[in-house]
Amino acid sequence: MKTFGVLTGGGDCPGLNAVLVGVVRKAASLNHKIIGIRRGWAGMLEKDTVSLDREAVSGIVHRGGTILKTSRTNPCKTKEYMEKVKKNYAELKLDGLICVGGDDTLGAAHKLFQAGLKTIGVPKTIDNDLSGTDRTFGFDTAVNIAMEAIDRLHTTAESHDRVLVVEVMGRHAGWIAMYAGLAGGADVIMIPEVQMTMEEVCNIITGRHKRGRDFSIVAVAEGATIGGDFVTKDVPKDEFGHVRLGGLADIIAKEIEQRTGYETRTVVLGHLQRGGSPTAYDRWLGLWFGAKAVELADAGQFGKMVSLRGTKFIAVDLEEAVGQLSTVDPKDFDAARIFFG
Repeated sequence: MKTFGVLTGGGDCPGLNAVLVGVVRKAASLNHKIIGIRRGWAGMLEKDTVSLDREAVSGIVHRGGTILKTSRTNPCKTKEYMEKVKKNYAELKLDGLICVGGDDTLGAAHKLFQAGLKTIGVPKTIDNDLSGTDRTFGFDTAVNIAMEAIDRLHTTAESHDRVLVVEVMGRHAGWIAMYAGLAGGADVIMIPEVQMTMEEVCNIITGRHKRGRDFSIVAVAEGATIGGDFVTKDVPKDEFGHVRLGGLADIIAKEIEQRTGYETRTVVLGHLQRGGSPTAYDRWLGLWFGAKAVELADAGQFGKMVSLRGTKFIAVDLEEAVGQLSTVDPKDFDAARIFFG
């Protein structure tokens, strides 16, 4: 029997509990023990743990969030932090640590692997911006929530002859804005990878009005820029050095109203996109990601991340997963312009 730890780090994400079910069920089938690390890397620093067995994860596959809770703690912030994580890892007598998270969590897992810990990554982010895998769990849920919001906003925009600017998540990648915008019939989509001018945006909207369509929907990723700069909240950076984004929709709305004279309002979806129950696809993906992570741990394939390539689950190096972000190809965005307006 081996003992593996599992933690969920970074922002909460639909499908996290499904991953935990996959981890526990696969471990049980191999007669291994699972220790849950509470509150992400903070739990590894404080040795805050809970035993995870089949009873502990019973009936949670459909639940959003994570029963282990999470945090944005950076275990590699100082040398002392890293040494404390290594010490607690040894005291817990772990044979491996499964780290479920995005770029920051897996980046830390990679650094700790290089420092001697046996880590395995599971890709988690609603932004779908991790390299090394075709899809991350949580993305499908976020897209469907954003699409449904856009669907609902069409009726109120049309009733009042308004322009509505919908801000969705996406710091560096515009996957959510692209998928939800196209599926929801948005008239303009703005993403971080391709900078559009306000003149372009307003021309599309006024063109609709000339055709008798007196309302428009603009889907914008929070990381899209005007003039090349992020729009940020006036709050301190987190432990990984990230600023809090937000407020772009308000700026765009004011510009549209001033340039066109059309009444314009904003809707910021924010945390709605990553709350609530995961879609069927994210539950399925989470279950198998968890199970495959235990398979890697059982085989001693550490320093790897579970990846979905096409319809196959494979292992890729953590270094590949965090080496660069997966972003929307500008050529694909340009091809999608036929759906604008």
